Amino acid sequence: MTAEQPGHGYVTTEDSTRIFYKDWGSRDGQPIVFHHGWPLSGDDWDNQMLFFLAKGYRVIAHDRRGHGRSEQVSGGHDMDHYAADVASLVRQLDLRNAIHIGHSTGGGEATRYVARHGKGRVAKLVLIGAVPPLMLRTQNNPEGIAIEALDGYREALAANRSQLYNDIANGPFYGFNRPGATPSAAVSHNWWRQGMMGAANAHYLGVKAFSETDFTEDLKMIDVPALVLHGDDDQVVPLAISAPRSARLLKNSTLKIYEGFPHGMATTHADVINEDILSFLTK
Repeated sequence: MTAEQPGHGYVTTEDSTRIFYKDWGSRDGQPIVFHHGWPLSGDDWDNQMLFFLAKGYRVIAHDRRGHGRSEQVSGGHDMDHYAADVASLVRQLDLRNAIHIGHSTGGGEATRYVARHGKGRVAKLVLIGAVPPLMLRTQNNPEGIAIEALDGYREALAANRSQLYNDIANGPFYGFNRPGATPSAAVSHNWWRQGMMGAANAHYLGVKAFSETDFTEDLKMIDVPALVLHGDDDQVVPLAISAPRSARLLKNSTLKIYEGFPHGMATTHADVINEDILSFLTK
């Protein structure tokens, strides 16, 4: 494989889990690592990978353990392992001066990686519709999501995972349930397809990982420039409990809120999101 040819492969983590990744572009290009949402795979970043590849970046997207083409394992479905898996990938590929872009659950993964493993290797961080600082309703986070609602996800997943994924993709994820929306069967099917590639146990345990992990201290540790993007019609990760709070905790952040944009805005409004990220990266 030459430096200009697209590639893919597997990295073996510290607990011997095989993680699939795509790695496209010149090895001389600045690397961008994409962190996908629950319960998807690196394929959710197709649009962004092609866009930034054309701009001369080296683009890398992995499938989280138990997701997509990565190994379906019984354990390690928590943010500490997710971040450590990324660290294994970064070491194997020897990525330096890297940009990390995370959406939803991937935003939590990217945050923990940058805070705890990224020293000396990370240039910038981008969070899109991301779960930090904390989704779960607690005494100190009274505006969070009630545990009963999260239990509902788990119950529906265990009862009929395929139906749950169909309902999420055709409903709140892309805002296709809103009056006047124009649903895309292809977009919804691609979401469903990615979800069904992964393991039910990883997705079931992943609900706890994305909703109950507190990233407050991670955000405080990060000092690289960070761009925080969120739609004000996000029905999955409500704006009020996420982006503005993360931006305040980060040492060097820029917050941008999009009127009417849904949780899956990197797909539905890729042209806007891509250009705003590019502007941030080239400052």
